[in-house]
Amino acid sequence: MSTTTHSRLPRITAVLRGDDERVTPLELFFDLVFVLAITQCTSLMADEPTWAGVGKGLLVLGVLWWAWAGYAWLTSVIDPEEGSVQLLIFAATAALLVASLCVPTAFGSGGLLFACAYGVVRAAHIALFWIASRNDPQLRRSVTGLAASTLIGTGLLTVAALLGGDARVPLWALALTLDMAGPFFFGAAGWKLVPGHFAERHGLIVLIALGESIVAIGVASQVTISAGVVVAAVLGTVVVGAMWWLYFDVVALVAARRLAHAAPGRERNELARDGFSYLHLPLVAGVDLVALGFKETLRHVGHPLPVVAASALLGGTATYLLAHVAFRWRGVHRFSGDRLVAALVCVAVLPIAVSVSALATLAILAAVLAVLVGYEYVRFAELRGRLRHGTAA
Repeated sequence: MSTTTHSRLPRITAVLRGDDERVTPLELFFDLVFVLAITQCTSLMADEPTWAGVGKGLLVLGVLWWAWAGYAWLTSVIDPEEGSVQLLIFAATAALLVASLCVPTAFGSGGLLFACAYGVVRAAHIALFWIASRNDPQLRRSVTGLAASTLIGTGLLTVAALLGGDARVPLWALALTLDMAGPFFFGAAGWKLVPGHFAERHGLIVLIALGESIVAIGVASQVTISAGVVVAAVLGTVVVGAMWWLYFDVVALVAARRLAHAAPGRERNELARDGFSYLHLPLVAGVDLVALGFKETLRHVGHPLPVVAASALLGGTATYLLAHVAFRWRGVHRFSGDRLVAALVCVAVLPIAVSVSALATLAILAAVLAVLVGYEYVRFAELRGRLRHGTAA
């Protein structure tokens, strides 16, 4: 169904998405540019391996994530490959690429360019939503509220770039907080989404983030290939494989089904907002921290990890697991005690990690996740079989 109406002057048009749940190639192209942003956040933290550097990297990741999440909502309303929408999507992709290139200097000389490029990404998003809501007053009210919170967040990033100095980090934190809090103020009832498409889009971005952690191993291994480096690469693959299994084996199926069965309107939109837009951020952030841990592990194979790097590796895994606990509770109101225990074990290993070799720390982490996967595979074998064969209620 097209939003095109007859008028004397031509207008930019958008084709509303029907019940088609497939993710389009243009959306995947946009996501591949976003993966560069994730990689750049890892590089920012690796170049400044301090608590301050990690904090900056996570702030940039949060800001970029919120922009990406907005496009996930947008393309669940309109078809990105129809009408004039393609041109604006390509413009937003180019702006996102520029913003990604500025990430390493976002808190320095590249701050203003980052803010400007980011503003273009968000402006294109609002413009497309405004076009899509022409004949939907309820959606138009929601877009108006989103435009206000977007303007505030982008404006604060610009002010931070202009002020410079110690004011940048607090202003970034305030910008991210106010921007992400916007949906609580203008409500969730007016939004629309296609459940299968929305869930698949978020699953693919988790997959992309996991792939970026593998890339981190490859980039960090640009040294002499020793036996220790080979073992670290294998153990890193075990860790990433376990993280993949924890999300895609059952969780992604349950989440998509729960979203599809939620009542359209406020219930479904709030579930999508909380479970996907909000709680997938710590999932992706956890993977990004693990990628940082991988980089540092390859650099310190035979030596203990610095405390920040060890915290990134183990704390990132714990963050990923805790996000799963919260995601499951928000979706189906069930508590995942086994994943909570595994997260606590990761935190408990931290004092050991700073006194043993990085390779030993990675081996311990791989063992913890392997035990968790093995336990869940056996403990929930019957339920898992029903879910994966489509016979569960």
